[in-house]
Amino acid sequence: MDRIALTAGALYAIVLLRAGGTFAVGWLAGAGARRSRFAGRIGSAKFQRAERAIQRWGAPVVAVSFLTVGFQTAANFLAGSMRLPLPRYLPALFVGGAAWALIYATAGLGVLEVLGRLFAERTALGVSAVAALLLAVCGVAVYRRRRAALPSAGTVAEES
Repeated sequence: MDRIALTAGALYAIVLLRAGGTFAVGWLAGAGARRSRFAGRIGSAKFQRAERAIQRWGAPVVAVSFLTVGFQTAANFLAGSMRLPLPRYLPALFVGGAAWALIYATAGLGVLEVLGRLFAERTALGVSAVAALLLAVCGVAVYRRRRAALPSAGTVAEES
């Protein structure tokens, strides 16, 4: 239990610094954009409505973003750039960050422990599992690239 608490504490500190830093960079980027040539677009009524919506509903989105993969950084940056007030952002950061740290500390340590036992007791099986996982990831990447590179049926018909 001590190992999980120590890991969760370390991960919590890391996520607070990383997500808080991303929020701060977003805040600075938003401030810079408001002073740039894009200020006219940012001052539009549509943008103002979107900013008010983020300021009102952004905190729950930030908190839930910690339970996703790949959306967390975008949510924190957007919250900063759209000026989510700190009294709304910080509780979302603390709650979401705590959930993230606990999940990764418990599940992450469990997976590492299983992998450690697998490699220690059955090295060939462990290497085979990692190789199969890498092949699967590479296969998915190649499939997506090829699919994106193929012209759609509508494009071919339009050219003829």
